[in-house]
Amino acid sequence: MSRTSVLKKSTIGRLIDHEAPLSFQFDGKTYEGHQGDTLASALLANGVQLMGRSFKYHRPRGVLTAGSEEPNALVELRSGGRQEPNTRATVVELFAGLEARSQNRWPSLDHDMMAINDRFSNFLTAGFYYKTFMWPKAFWEKLYEPIIRKAAGLGSLTGEADPDAYDKGYLHCDLLIIGAGPTGLAAALTAGRAGAQVILADEDYRLGGRLLSETKALSEMSGTDWVAQTQAELAALPNVRVMPRTTVFGAYDHGIYGAVERNADHVPTPTAGKPRQTLWRIYSKRALIATGAIERPIAFENNDRPGVMLAGAARAYTNRWAATPGQSVVIFANGDDAYHTARDLMAKGVEVPAIVDVRDGAPTLPGTEVLAGQKSLTRRGVLACRQSLCVWLMAKPAP
Repeated sequence: MSRTSVLKKSTIGRLIDHEAPLSFQFDGKTYEGHQGDTLASALLANGVQLMGRSFKYHRPRGVLTAGSEEPNALVELRSGGRQEPNTRATVVELFAGLEARSQNRWPSLDHDMMAINDRFSNFLTAGFYYKTFMWPKAFWEKLYEPIIRKAAGLGSLTGEADPDAYDKGYLHCDLLIIGAGPTGLAAALTAGRAGAQVILADEDYRLGGRLLSETKALSEMSGTDWVAQTQAELAALPNVRVMPRTTVFGAYDHGIYGAVERNADHVPTPTAGKPRQTLWRIYSKRALIATGAIERPIAFENNDRPGVMLAGAARAYTNRWAATPGQSVVIFANGDDAYHTARDLMAKGVEVPAIVDVRDGAPTLPGTEVLAGQKSLTRRGVLACRQSLCVWLMAKPAP
């Protein structure tokens, strides 16, 4: 992984502030990121791919996505009473002095003794311990169960009291818009101009959704410029409330919605007298769900290993955070979206030696070999990957 100097001069990747470096720690080692980074993007830019271990077999785990759907890169944040286990590195907003640790490993992430479980995965099937550790009976309570319980679980809990304050409140609106991507922003602008009381909530700390990660133009301007212009107009409308860092987690009877606003998760400590998080009960006459789509990975052997990433995530790290996903990338694809990823990567100087496409009528791409009609990762494709020390990317958008 790298953060190349060419990106410092580019309009793409400008959503991090290259002039505002931030120092943070991961597993006791100090790294440097930038204002606007997530923990995941900063680690990737520093060449860190291994970020955790799987729950049962302790297989190595890296980043698969770039958002809240991340299943692999779970880390432990902070220390003392503010310790947070099982936090997705892809949504952790980087700040100076952030302390993060990997989970579910001993004695270290690189050398995990429990990784031996992966060698015997064929024997360690679901529920095997209930059938295996039966004799002698007295050993279960005093030996077997304590060992199994110690090996289970991911993050650890602190025994210290949480020093922060948490608040709750009530909000009312005519229209609640969940998601501030292009659809959500356009809807908020339309409803706001019409005079409706609007609440626009998004889990990200920046509005824009996929527009922040794409190179396509919108209304004859870049996606990020359109977002900035729209956000400025929304801020000038007194009947529109914009709530970034807010996750709407539930819809209930009579137009009631539950939401958590993370007021101070992006700073070391909350401002004195201010809450770290606020639980909102929102009463809305109507709601618009504009949460977009989530990519679906293609199944193949070892697709859970570090270095395997969704195509949309690769574009996000390259375009939004200026963290290229590798020097050489092979893409496993079943749609045209993969070629968009290839072009974006190649524009940043990343080599794309091959695209393995499951379709017979796959398009061509100058400078890249397209292996069309491949229903799985072939020996030839795997060989190309090994020779290039590349990252496998997958491109399969959800319907």
